[in-house]
Amino acid sequence: MNSKQDRLPLGIALMLTSALLTCVGQLCWKLSANRSSLPLLLAGFALYGCGALLMMAAMRFGELSVLHPMLSAGYALSVLLGTLVLGEEVTGRKLLGIAVITAGLVCLSTSRGAKP
Repeated sequence: MNSKQDRLPLGIALMLTSALLTCVGQLCWKLSANRSSLPLLLAGFALYGCGALLMMAAMRFGELSVLHPMLSAGYALSVLLGTLVLGEEVTGRKLLGIAVITAGLVCLSTSRGAKP
């Protein structure tokens, strides 16, 4: 049977990929603002747009109440990218926030929700 519940892992994977693409796109915007770089600006728009399209496609594979919160992975990814690329400091509060977001994503992704 090809129920929404059976297709949920694909929807989650697409949403997490969407979060990654939009996060990297925003990083490109940040870098282009610091360097006045048109190629980085355009890359940011392309990545962000691809992330948005992927998000729309992902919505076909599960419930909004499970899939949309998966985009919050972008907040954790932005801390990671900020540290690796921009040299930003990772504080205890940031780590706590990432832990809470990750715990929430795990709870949502393993929930069974309504039976189809």
